[in-house]
Amino acid sequence: MRLLRKSSLPSTTALRCDMSDEWERIYTPHRMVYLRGGKKPKTTDAGDDCPFCVAPELAPDEGLVFARGQEVFGVLNLYPYNSGHVMICPYRHVADYPDLTPSEVAELGAFTQRSMRILRQVATAQGFNLGMNQGALSGAGIAGHLHQHVIPRWGGDTNFMPIIGQTKVIPQVLEETRNLLSQAWDDGVGIVPQGSA
Repeated sequence: MRLLRKSSLPSTTALRCDMSDEWERIYTPHRMVYLRGGKKPKTTDAGDDCPFCVAPELAPDEGLVFARGQEVFGVLNLYPYNSGHVMICPYRHVADYPDLTPSEVAELGAFTQRSMRILRQVATAQGFNLGMNQGALSGAGIAGHLHQHVIPRWGGDTNFMPIIGQTKVIPQVLEETRNLLSQAWDDGVGIVPQGSA
């Protein structure tokens, strides 16, 4: 197979079907299963159709919950971008960040920080993507129940597999990741003594 150098390729305009906006595009066809519906709720209402309402009620290995607080919990993403992709969710079915109570905001932030510390220690994460999509128009797959994404990143964690092979390589099964994170949480990993930064 001959590798093509950029100079030997047709112009980027020709490669993009004559789109003249000069944006580079990355295609991720593996996400279409999720975007087409997957296990998305049919409504934005609380209840059995909302996976974030249901997850805390399931057995830990079935619901993929790795940590529980007073007002929020940590759960693995069923469709992870990377190993260790977790979400921090309030138990209360609430869609919009401004509608969280001050204590929910505080615990959500503390869980996010501690999850990052744990992922740095047990999975040697080198960086993170953190984010919240608010509303279906902003890309929230489950718009009715707020969730904070914590996605660990490593140097070289992107490669040709998703683009060329239409395959995302996740080196650890979800149950093993959940067990690792849950054990670290139970062991007190990532707790910062009060008064420390």
